[in-house]
Amino acid sequence: MELRSVEELMDLLYGCRGAAGPPDHRGRRVDLHGHALRTAALLRRRRPADKELQVAGLVHDIGHLLRPGTGAGPADRAAAADRAAAAVRGLLGERVFRLVRQQADAGAGGMLDEDASALRQADEEAHTTGLDAGVLEDWRTVLELVAAQAARASQAAGNSPP
Repeated sequence: MELRSVEELMDLLYGCRGAAGPPDHRGRRVDLHGHALRTAALLRRRRPADKELQVAGLVHDIGHLLRPGTGAGPADRAAAADRAAAAVRGLLGERVFRLVRQQADAGAGGMLDEDASALRQADEEAHTTGLDAGVLEDWRTVLELVAAQAARASQAAGNSPP
């Protein structure tokens, strides 16, 4: 599934409410909606100017919603990261795609660059923190900004608009 608009992405993210992700390394399940908001909020606090990184934190787990009921093993997590990355690539651009995709590599012990490491750390911390992360609607403008930047980059590269 490829997301074609911010509205489609927002609908999918709202669909995460009450959806439990696979168990984390401690065997606990987290609400995908709250986890996404906490991950993005942690990244916003640490890297306020890096909107693409924040958005990657917001969308990194949508692959679990695109194919619910998958397992929690490394291969299942890698497949979920691949689904999430592929779903947002055309809409949010190559960097967000790469960051989300690298979550699979991180789970398999792969090497991460600094940004992917920051995403991975926020992802882990978002499982345990009681951080007040706000509401999803707060992220609409950021998603629209990143999507517009990705569309401009795609057009400049000579690709058809997403």
